[in-house]
Amino acid sequence: MALQIGDAAPDFETRDQNGNPVRLSDYRGKKVVLYFYPKDDTPGCTAEACSLRDNYEHLQKQGYEVLGVSVDDEKSHQKFIKKYNLPFALLADTDHQIVEAYDVWQEKNMYGRKYMGIVRTTFVIDETGTITEIITKVDTEKHAEQILK
Repeated sequence: MALQIGDAAPDFETRDQNGNPVRLSDYRGKKVVLYFYPKDDTPGCTAEACSLRDNYEHLQKQGYEVLGVSVDDEKSHQKFIKKYNLPFALLADTDHQIVEAYDVWQEKNMYGRKYMGIVRTTFVIDETGTITEIITKVDTEKHAEQILK
């Protein structure tokens, strides 16, 4: 069943781009922008990451921590962060546990070809770990504005 506003955000443990363990519960007491994106260094995902990067200071002033999640590995995340000077952590969900817990690993269809992949989605989570917003129609170039509105 899909997560909804008011639900507790599923806790998880994974690794960031440097191999450090990260748990959502480590962020209790802070607001979290947990954004799921399909693939490092692709046009839409780069536009989204750069929107968050360019507005990172504003997001932090509003009390947000930003965490990006894809099924890419740490090495891919490191290259993506370095290439675009991203100031936030990217989480490696290579075993698909987080994308499945958040129900964003779904069947997609491109040019008539069906495949499984991440449906671009952002969850805004409050200090208590409750989902306060779910953005499914992500405007990759203005994503930070969608969060800060």
